[in-house]
Amino acid sequence: MASPEALKRRLEKTSQMVNEFIEKVLPPNCEAQLYQAARYQVFSGGKRLRPYLTIKSCEAAGGTANDALPLATATEILHNFTLIHDDVMDGDLLRRGKETVHVRFGEPMAILSGDLLFAKVYQLVIDHAPPKMTNEEVLEALGVLTDAAIQLCEGQALDVMFPQVVGVTEEDYFSMVGGKTAALFRACAQLGAMAAGAPREVVDSLGEFAWNSGLAFQIVDDVLGVTADESTLGKPRGSDIRERKKTLLLIHALRTAQGSDLETLKRLFDMESPSQEDVESIIDVMDRLGSIQYAKDKARHYLETALTKLGDLEPSPAKDQLAELVRYFVERGY
Repeated sequence: MASPEALKRRLEKTSQMVNEFIEKVLPPNCEAQLYQAARYQVFSGGKRLRPYLTIKSCEAAGGTANDALPLATATEILHNFTLIHDDVMDGDLLRRGKETVHVRFGEPMAILSGDLLFAKVYQLVIDHAPPKMTNEEVLEALGVLTDAAIQLCEGQALDVMFPQVVGVTEEDYFSMVGGKTAALFRACAQLGAMAAGAPREVVDSLGEFAWNSGLAFQIVDDVLGVTADESTLGKPRGSDIRERKKTLLLIHALRTAQGSDLETLKRLFDMESPSQEDVESIIDVMDRLGSIQYAKDKARHYLETALTKLGDLEPSPAKDQLAELVRYFVERGY
């Protein structure tokens, strides 16, 4: 397995390629505040994991990075559209350690800039799809992106509803994160394979690889939300608890807690504004009940499932790098 430094260098290379392509659809010389807000979001950081997944899937399927670049950029812009709207819905003040778009530019402009990014996804694919893709294949790619966007909305709707719902199950959780996170991961891998002109079975295998990778990624994200410090997260530790989000950790804790531990957890739903001390006490209960370890074990299960989906691909550096990426999802510390 390559070192984290090698993965970081490859991610940085992808980021540079994607950033240069974004300049084509969000020109830097536009002074309109709408475009300033959109550019502020897409250039505010992030590892560009989704376009990296798209490009490496394309390479693993026999294509090149340039084949995949337009579709990879589209996935990153779609992802950033969801982040702007998520931050508005959650009322988050920080993302990646910086002011969120709605804090900096106001809520109306944030919503509009998100809408702009969503439209730019389709404009980008129509105007810049790889020349070797037929019109039918471009239409299919647009369908993949549209399906992912619909599933993102459905998953996010569940995420918004669940804090007020009693008895959210583990199955409910996976329905939510499947839409909210894994659907776009799957679309990234499918689009990469399609850009390479891969046969349907390769497109499907890479899609399943990415779907399971996305589940692992989101579970680890939930774990890091209660185990990493604020400077690493770029937002307060335990934000999901404060917002009463039904993460896998909280669902497991509520299912297994008894006595005083259960009372501590139930108090969360009676508090109007939980303090950091309240949040820390709930994290302590989760840790004591094994909920954090349970979530880590689930993430590793989806890691192993994802890796099996690569089994039918021909050996290649890109295939190894995809395996390395999903291992990073599970083992990362931020």
